[in-house]
Amino acid sequence: MLNAVADIWNIFVSIVSTKIFISTFTAWFFAQALKLIIHLVINHKIDFRLLVGTGGMPSSHTASVTALTTSVGLATGFTSTIFLVALLYCIVVISDALGVRRAAGRQAKLLNMIVDEMGRNKLHAEKRMKELLGHTPIEAAAGIVIGILFPILLY
Repeated sequence: MLNAVADIWNIFVSIVSTKIFISTFTAWFFAQALKLIIHLVINHKIDFRLLVGTGGMPSSHTASVTALTTSVGLATGFTSTIFLVALLYCIVVISDALGVRRAAGRQAKLLNMIVDEMGRNKLHAEKRMKELLGHTPIEAAAGIVIGILFPILLY
């Protein structure tokens, strides 16, 4: 049993110590921390939920998948099969952030307006929906820049 735990621990350590993991995690964390800092500067208050939430400037999803893709390209070559798989994954995630999740955020905003109006008319109002789901093209572009920069700095 102890050997199995040690083997799992060794696998975990070998994964988290790779340049690919480090650059991907660092890009994600930097983007999330930047959201916190931007919010602090604009609103003069700290919101730690931004460290794990979705939406906002810059896109941490975009930063992390771009960092992963860039790291894989730097490690295995930009014509390798695994780079092309990572690139397709990156495109799907960014498209989702710009499309489906952004549209869902817009719908949530509209539904929240309806709920607010119901509340003013003394009707039973449901809990507000989360509006910050997707990203604007500028938020995604900032994530792409972060995602390219961190692997280049690390490699």
